[in-house]
Amino acid sequence: MDLVHVVRHKVLVEGRTQRAVARELGLARVTVRKYVDQAAPTRKAEAAPRPRPVWDAVAARVQALLIESVRWTGGKQRLTATRLHGLLLAEGKHVGVTVVKDAVAEWKRQRREVFVPLTYRPGDLAEVDFFEVLVDVDGTRRKAWLFLMRLMYSGRDFAWIYERQDQISFLDGHVRAFAHFDGAPARVAYDNLRAAVVRILVGGARTLTPRFAALASHYLLEACFCRPGEGHDKGGVESRGKAVRQQALVPIPVGPTLATINETLLAQMDARLDSTRDAAGQTIGVRFTEEQRQFRLAPIPFAPEATTFATVSPRALVRLEGAVYSVPSRWAGLDLVVRIGATTVTIVGRDGTRILHPRMRFGQRSIDYRHYLSELARKPQAVRQVLPDLLRDLGEPFPAIWDQLQSAHGPREAARLFAKVLGHLETYGAAVVVPALTVALATGTPLLLALTPARSSSARVAPDAVPAPLRDIDVASGCAADYDGWLLGGAA
Repeated sequence: MDLVHVVRHKVLVEGRTQRAVARELGLARVTVRKYVDQAAPTRKAEAAPRPRPVWDAVAARVQALLIESVRWTGGKQRLTATRLHGLLLAEGKHVGVTVVKDAVAEWKRQRREVFVPLTYRPGDLAEVDFFEVLVDVDGTRRKAWLFLMRLMYSGRDFAWIYERQDQISFLDGHVRAFAHFDGAPARVAYDNLRAAVVRILVGGARTLTPRFAALASHYLLEACFCRPGEGHDKGGVESRGKAVRQQALVPIPVGPTLATINETLLAQMDARLDSTRDAAGQTIGVRFTEEQRQFRLAPIPFAPEATTFATVSPRALVRLEGAVYSVPSRWAGLDLVVRIGATTVTIVGRDGTRILHPRMRFGQRSIDYRHYLSELARKPQAVRQVLPDLLRDLGEPFPAIWDQLQSAHGPREAARLFAKVLGHLETYGAAVVVPALTVALATGTPLLLALTPARSSSARVAPDAVPAPLRDIDVASGCAADYDGWLLGGAA
């Protein structure tokens, strides 16, 4: 029990004298009197600070070492209070480690950053960051990158997982987020990532990359950047990213494609709209509705693509980022425009034809053997070599066509006949050849006969198109019997 309470109880309640209480408790009578007279005794203020001769002898050197330490420390190799005490002892300073620890603690306290409690207005600020995650795509575990945009007023999130952490994915994440939110906030806060920043200037100024500057101009948003090395300047998205990884992405998401995983993840983000956001009981959905009225709308989505040029190889292949993509064989040797998106690659021919491929990882290939029909029509052995992939790309009814030819003629002759079918496909197009082959399979008509174009009847000349002097001349048509007579007459 508190000594003050004991003294006051003995004197004021029990009625004992102050002298007796002082003798019993071993206190001075002055102390007992002070406890009785003051319900809440206060500490006596000292007229002057207590002298600290040991600290005064080493204070200047401690301050100097702490200031100089930034030059010979770095990263996790920091100057600790224990190490600083050792340096002082090595210099012949006699000081206790507790004194040094107290000095270092005070040094840090004076320089510790004080955080300002922030408030957010509807539609004003969003924060963006990338986070490394793991996903299982089609049975393969791989590293991927989570793009996360958090609206700071409502607390609504947009999350999308990408194969790469590059500028194209960074821009694509913005386009998808603004489309999902049906508008863009006035400001967005970022780290100083290379996808957005070319150079850090004095203060908050930044030199932006051209594509990011174009996106900011398109959506009329103000890009705000954290101080270098101060990620807590956007602590909202930092803490939310950690929560998403530990909640929405545990266990590790599994799906046949990354798009399937993303749809599931986005549904989980939207399921939080009924969660309470503030102390007043407002939900994320209610605050988002209020926030959405302040968003800026873009007339059309921004195109998050990178444009480059590529030369088509003699194999009609284009190499990009270590992956290869096929184009029509007639484009071999040309220099073409290529548009690289987050998930697709579009190769534009000189006639404006666009060839679309899924964007592949380093070392992968995306080859459509329909691009090589003119070459395969002349190379039956090449047909046999690429047959499984060729039938996959051609689709129905070509697997059934091959099966019929192979069962009737064997693989060697079937490849020759199938090459002729491919020649017709290249010449007349799928709109003509596919229906003809489908009918031939159903009726049992020989396949090549079904593909032979019907001969058109001779066109008759209108009577008024014949010159007047020639209209009355009648020329009889010949027949095969006439040739027999001519031959016999010639023999006689």
